Amino acid sequence: MRIFIGLILCSLMVHCKSATTMAAKSVEKKIKNTEDYTFYVGTFTEKDSKGIYRYALTSEGKLKKIGLVAITENPSFLALSPDKKYVLAVNEVANENTGFVSYYALEKDSLVFINKSSSGGKNPCYVGVTENRNVLVANYNGGSIGLLNLNKDGKQSELLDVQQHSGKGTTERQKGPHAHSVYAEKNNKNKVIAVDLGTNQVWFSEINTSNNKFLPTIQKLDMAAGAGPRHLTFHPSKNNIYVLNELDNTITLVTKNNGIFEKRNSISTIPADFTEFTKAADIHISKNGKFVYASNRGYNSIAIFSVNPDNGTLTFFSF
Repeated sequence: MRIFIGLILCSLMVHCKSATTMAAKSVEKKIKNTEDYTFYVGTFTEKDSKGIYRYALTSEGKLKKIGLVAITENPSFLALSPDKKYVLAVNEVANENTGFVSYYALEKDSLVFINKSSSGGKNPCYVGVTENRNVLVANYNGGSIGLLNLNKDGKQSELLDVQQHSGKGTTERQKGPHAHSVYAEKNNKNKVIAVDLGTNQVWFSEINTSNNKFLPTIQKLDMAAGAGPRHLTFHPSKNNIYVLNELDNTITLVTKNNGIFEKRNSISTIPADFTEFTKAADIHISKNGKFVYASNRGYNSIAIFSVNPDNGTLTFFSF
């Protein structure tokens, strides 16, 4: 159930900027001694929304709005720290050359603002926190990824470094770099995987821990022309990565062999006979690695795939 919450909310998003006001990633937390689950929702604030809101999912499967918990500009994506004590939000700030990452403490199901730092580029649309406290942020319009850190004193550092992307793809959305998400590699938290919709590539690099700087890119992996990679998810026990391509509504299997990432087969997230507008939004994998879930906007669905335990390939299961 909790997997679906994030997928459904992310399905409201259109790349990093949406015509809707309610959008982005949910952060979940079980309410003590109840069957309800609370989660926090980022929004765009150009209209009626004011920031980050708290909701609950009841044991009956109903959504319950609890209310506004943080007033902040365009918190379009949220992340929970590994110790579940902090929430981070990216701020897409209008008419500025940089966005921000806002940092909050979770105290009695409320968010208490601590500080904010530059994201290193315009219109950040993704933020994540690694187990070794690195903060990784993707700047969509800036075409870059930023590096920060959660200090041991409980504060977020200033911007430590930026990796600027370059290149372009073949579609109108790909005239320049548009970093859409960034992750730490599953078994090495100092290795970084950035997904760039604009260059149509997945970028692989590393963090120099002695000076908190990005090392030069190790490898770039091209997706199919016009695919537009957006997000990815890691298999929990295999060296398999599933890259969700927004523009052509596909999932591409990527494997790692002898330190090199290789592209395998791709599978569509929509029916072959569907011809109306639709774009893929988010992807997750079950904890046991048996199923992959991908959301579609336009076709308005969650596509479910079974995972072949031997080679990692996907087979369509249901919508």
